[in-house]
Amino acid sequence: MTITVLVPDDDGMDALAEVAGVRPIRYDADGPLPPGAEEAEVLIPGPGAAQRARTLLAGLPRLRLIQLLTAGAESWVDVLPDGVLLSTCRGAHSGATAEWAVAALLSMYRELDAYASAKAQRTWSPAYSDSLQGKRVLVVGAGDVGNALRRRLEPFDARVVMVGLSAREGVHGVDELPDLLGDADVVVLLVPLTSRTRGMVDAGFLAAMPDGAVLVNAARGQVVDTDALLAELGKKRLRAALDVTEPEPLPSDHPLWTAPGVLITPHVAGSVSGARRRSYAVAVAELERYVQGELPDNLVHGEY
Repeated sequence: MTITVLVPDDDGMDALAEVAGVRPIRYDADGPLPPGAEEAEVLIPGPGAAQRARTLLAGLPRLRLIQLLTAGAESWVDVLPDGVLLSTCRGAHSGATAEWAVAALLSMYRELDAYASAKAQRTWSPAYSDSLQGKRVLVVGAGDVGNALRRRLEPFDARVVMVGLSAREGVHGVDELPDLLGDADVVVLLVPLTSRTRGMVDAGFLAAMPDGAVLVNAARGQVVDTDALLAELGKKRLRAALDVTEPEPLPSDHPLWTAPGVLITPHVAGSVSGARRRSYAVAVAELERYVQGELPDNLVHGEY
């Protein structure tokens, strides 16, 4: 049996070319579906496909699986037809996202932005800075990315505390956050966007963080109450490193741009060389399981 898979780019066509039992068909996310698409049992969405998901899915009567190239699934869960499975690309972007979080913290603690400004002014301005060493880092999200971050932080002698949606060995539950936040120098958000995590970081959450603490958001912008964060930044009580914002893209006149103590990058934590290759490596492994009659490992389950 051969399964037809709709693929959004040439990289995908190359990646699936040698997968036994798979017939890849190239499609354009912005254009009409190609001949043979009505036979597709698997869809790999490309950039922009979520924006026209309902139209796209209407032309795929035999669809049984949507295999994402991203770790986040929130754009697809509400349009998922009955009986269609949804699998993420968990694991493909973990290292890059964890690397971004470490880079952001090092940049903030070592005040590299100040040295960049001094360089632009050709000014030799030595100064003492803070250090990541010894910092207590609360990682909220104990999945693949969270554990990748833990492995990268511990060599810096940071003290890492893991928090998951539920408690298990070595991991605190989110219900313990009120007791954990007060001791955290850094809180890193790595949770998926679900009905439970939307707005989780509200005024009360931020108020529980100690003076001088740093909030790092590499999850989704909607996890954080932007107005509440702006209030804390405006008082210079907290600092923040944000790869994601709400709204996104961030309008040029948004107050986050000029808030004190904030580092902003435009949702690029996973945008590194080799990212596409790693995404398709995960997708291929998932499709190989599916072709063999097994369920993909990264199926989306539970509340979204």
